[in-house]
Amino acid sequence: MIVTVITPFPELLGPFSSSGVIGKAVEKGLISIRFINPRDHTDGHYGQIDDYAYGGGGMVLMAEPLARAVDEAKAGGQAFVVHPGPQGVVLGQHLVESLASKEHLVIVCGRYEGVDERFVDKYVDLEVSIGDYVLTGGELPAMVIIDAVARLIPGVVGQEAAVEEDSFFRGMLDTPHYTRPSSWRGSEVPGVLTGGDHVKTSSWRRRQSVARTLGRRPDMIARANIGPYLDKGVY
Repeated sequence: MIVTVITPFPELLGPFSSSGVIGKAVEKGLISIRFINPRDHTDGHYGQIDDYAYGGGGMVLMAEPLARAVDEAKAGGQAFVVHPGPQGVVLGQHLVESLASKEHLVIVCGRYEGVDERFVDKYVDLEVSIGDYVLTGGELPAMVIIDAVARLIPGVVGQEAAVEEDSFFRGMLDTPHYTRPSSWRGSEVPGVLTGGDHVKTSSWRRRQSVARTLGRRPDMIARANIGPYLDKGVY
């Protein structure tokens, strides 16, 4: 998979794309992350990419440098263009799975008051929001999108079964997790997890997932695919 991030601040994503799970995925060639700076697509000597908003307000990213950057990204073929912004579709696991199916994802990071709407209308396939709050730029949402999508690429996460058990993957929250020591400051690991019975462990985890979702995010139950859980005796 190829991910191209269009941003005037590529240095913000450099450490992210070269560290941890994402960095290892890049090293293995499972995902390619590249950056295009819209300042490299301006006509002037100063690399101006923003200007005052018509009608008053702050600075807005100009359409032409962004359009040229997307054209460069698409030079080798088609790509799906995403623009992070608070007015977009809220990012959820189903959307992450859809984005993970794309061969080439282009993420256009906004700045200041936003981007010229004409660019959005002509070049952006989907606007995506990571929550109802305002950030200083689209670089953090871009990292969130890349991280969530990369986990679904085969080979990126060591144990693919772990991905299937993550929160939201099956439409419900994840089960509680524990590690050594088995006793910590008076709190014990549930005995079912230390007993060695994998069938009982699996059943316990499914029940915990349902109970946690009902208790913390009941809004998810209506959207969750709980049929497989009910078939296995989880109530």
